[in-house]
Formats: sequence, structure tokens, C-alpha cells
Amino acid sequence: MKLINGDCLEEMKDFEDECVDLTITSPPYDNLRTYNGTLNWNEDIWKNIIKELFRVTKEGGVVVWVVGDATIKGSETGTSFKQALWAKEVGFNLHDTMIWNKGNFTAVGSLKTRYAPVFEYMFIFSKGRPTFSPIKDRKNKHAGTKHHGTVVQKDGTTKRVSSHNTKIFNEYGQRHNVWKINPCKKKIKHSATFPEQLAHDHIISWSNEGDVVLDPMMGSGTVGKMCKNLNRDFIGIELDEEYFKIAKDRITNTLKQSI
Repeated sequence: MKLINGDCLEEMKDFEDECVDLTITSPPYDNLRTYNGTLNWNEDIWKNIIKELFRVTKEGGVVVWVVGDATIKGSETGTSFKQALWAKEVGFNLHDTMIWNKGNFTAVGSLKTRYAPVFEYMFIFSKGRPTFSPIKDRKNKHAGTKHHGTVVQKDGTTKRVSSHNTKIFNEYGQRHNVWKINPCKKKIKHSATFPEQLAHDHIISWSNEGDVVLDPMMGSGTVGKMCKNLNRDFIGIELDEEYFKIAKDRITNTLKQSI
């Protein structure tokens, strides 16, 4: 476990190449929050952070990049998409575009001209073929029955599934890539706190026990807290001194327990 109070761009320069198995982080969403007045954020900065993340990520490693966009003069900025495309340019695969469905409206904006935004993107950047342990908690309405149905082919024709009449549906199937997880409700002195469940589920999906997990913009330390619970080695970097203290206290005082 290593906790660093500093600028992630400067601190990551001292990291060896390919030393991190998994990164889970949420960069500033344009300039929606000030983070105690310490925010210094622009395109050059996020481009360099993504480049450094590619360098330090191991072959088979993953970066989970949770992000949203500001709406300025009636138009979403599209910064999230720019970041995903830049990640591809530096060498990452855009392995998946996942959605965090927060379940309710938590943003700021006019509802007179658009529907309430209730989700954020969770881009999964991979370096090579990633480690993957899928969560299987989706209740299967066909549980106990035999597989049936058809699959559409490239030419538009249909083909019966190969396991027809032989394989039985399990009670639970593999989770889809839209995760409905309520935002954090605990009173932590940070303006953008990860839900513990979100961090927990990504950690068990994309890493193994003993792996090195990084959060270069650690915030209140949620990823580190979950790593301690899940027997991962955590590296956290946070620029703001107040947030760093909050994160350090949360992580070091964590008792291993289920969430």
C-alpha cells in the first residue's frame, strides 16, 4: 500500500514501465467542480495522464476511466469521447464502453430542454487481452430450462444456438455492461465520491488478489479502501492535501468487511 500526496503526472514519472495491473479512476469532468480550488485541468494534462497510464500498465492490464461531460451553451462538450479516442491513439484498446446508471438525477442542468442525465461513462481501456472475471448476478428468467432460440448471422440469416436442447440455463447469468449502482450517500468531505460498490465490482472484474491497483486521482480513497478489503496492493495519488488526509484516514482505518 503506497499513498502519495502530489501531482500524479510528476509522481508517475518515477514509476517503472508496466508495473500496474489495474487503474480505476475518475478524472475531473471538464470544470464542473473546483476541488478546493486546486483544480488545474485541460486537454494537455489529461492527454499526458493517459499516455503515462499506458506506459505503466502491464500487458493484459486495464484502465477503468469513469467520466462525464459538462454542458456549455446548450451543448455537451464531448470531452469524454475525446479522451477515449486519445486512449486508442496512445495504444490502448477501447475494450468496452460501460454505463454507470446512477438511478436518479444528481447533476446540475436545465430540464426544460433535455431529459435528466442519470448516467456516466465507464470506459475500459485495455493493453492487450485483459484479465476478466465476470460477475454473474443477473437473474435469469429462463433458469432451469433448456437453451433455445436463434442467432442472427452476418448475412442476415438465422442459426439455431449450438447448445439447443442440451444446455440448461443457470439461475444467474453474466452481468451486462450497464451497471445500476446508487451514488454514494455517506457524508464524506469530498464533492465527487465513488460508490464503494462501483469500485469493488471493477476490482473483482479486472484484477486478481495480489495485483497492483492504481488510482492516480484518489479523491476520498474509495478505490484504496476496497483494495484493502479485497487483498490488492494499492497505489493512490492525490494532489489536494485535505482530500489526501481524508483518503489516508479512510484507507488506513478500514477493517476488512463485506460492503
